[in-house]
Amino acid sequence: MNILLVGSGGREHALAWKIAQSPLVKRLICAPGNPGIETYAELAPVKADDAQGLVVLAREMRADLVVVGPEAALANGLADRLAAAGILCFGPTSKAAQLETSKAFSKAFMERHDIPTAGYGVYDRVKDAREALNVFKPPYVIKADGLAAGKGVAISPDKPDAEAEIERMLGGRFGQAGARVVIEEFMDGEEGSLFALCDGQRAVLFGGAQDHKRVFDGDLGPNTGGMGAYSPAPVFDENLVFAAEKQVVLPTMAAMAAEGMPYRGVLYVGLMATSDGPKVVEYNARFGDPECQVLMMRLAGDIVPYLLACARGDVSQLPSPAFKPQTVVCVVMAAKGYPDSPLEGSIIRGAEQNFGPHVQVFHAGTRRRDDGQLVAAGGRVLNICAEGDDITQARERAYEAVQKIDWPGGFCRSDIGWRALDRG
Repeated sequence: MNILLVGSGGREHALAWKIAQSPLVKRLICAPGNPGIETYAELAPVKADDAQGLVVLAREMRADLVVVGPEAALANGLADRLAAAGILCFGPTSKAAQLETSKAFSKAFMERHDIPTAGYGVYDRVKDAREALNVFKPPYVIKADGLAAGKGVAISPDKPDAEAEIERMLGGRFGQAGARVVIEEFMDGEEGSLFALCDGQRAVLFGGAQDHKRVFDGDLGPNTGGMGAYSPAPVFDENLVFAAEKQVVLPTMAAMAAEGMPYRGVLYVGLMATSDGPKVVEYNARFGDPECQVLMMRLAGDIVPYLLACARGDVSQLPSPAFKPQTVVCVVMAAKGYPDSPLEGSIIRGAEQNFGPHVQVFHAGTRRRDDGQLVAAGGRVLNICAEGDDITQARERAYEAVQKIDWPGGFCRSDIGWRALDRG
């Protein structure tokens, strides 16, 4: 098979690493890719948001399958264009991707189909949003409606803070993505990420993980795209997973098909484990980042048959994916100043050494200078992932690897996996 992988981050590096292991793969091209991905795939200088350019590339390489990593490509209708060209795509159409690309759409969808989630309101004027705060109780959950790279969520402890956040979002902080805001009830509980591989009618559960959204230790500071993750997540016990499948995943698939938007690809369901059972925090239309990295390391078998089955529209003949019993921890190293003003161009040394059989370093935001030096080229720059017999061993191995990387321009949280550790 010839496979085109779209994207350039840590998620795509992990996918390239796993896809390249498949005996089914003859040629793997990644567009645009990064210096780490180049070890496993040819790179093509086509940006992920260039839908037409990617279709042309897929035709030129005679791609049997296109695997879409980032949400921006899905929002731009890449899957629709590929379908029109007769090329199989792992990833939903732009209409189906609205589950992620518009929080207002996803909340209304859940309301229509009685899928458990928090109460909410949608507002496009500051005055109306501020008045709505009288209906909700603190802390206030305020979300930009559109795509904001994981940074469009604020949890405000009081009304003055919430009012300021509303004014920032509707005032242009996230551009068009913040033209509307969603205000939600605060859900008390523990959050996790559950994944399902979907063929438009059916879904196969694909494991769970827990990430760390806040930038600093102790879950302090602004929300980010994710500062670390681990899998398995203890919050996903058998009862919760069973309830989530029956009350969320399967109804979502059926409802999307019924509304003429059959969902193909991976469905990421952000879940809150509440005293009333699982409730949806958000949907994503792609693998989480950095959750994908830990899932790829735990997956025991070949990923390609699952990607292909989703794209073809039939996962019914595939067994449930098998995962290793080990725990995998991912520590994100970010550029100083992230998430607001990450410093770019700082030199990274030691990231490409051999860390041994239990550690993988995935590139999330790097580039190679003309002199061959590896430098930071984004906010989240490196993903240091390690497996262990339990959360303690996996964490130790991950942080030992972090210490071997010489990058004064970077930082990371030191408490990834703290919830699992607290459970003993």
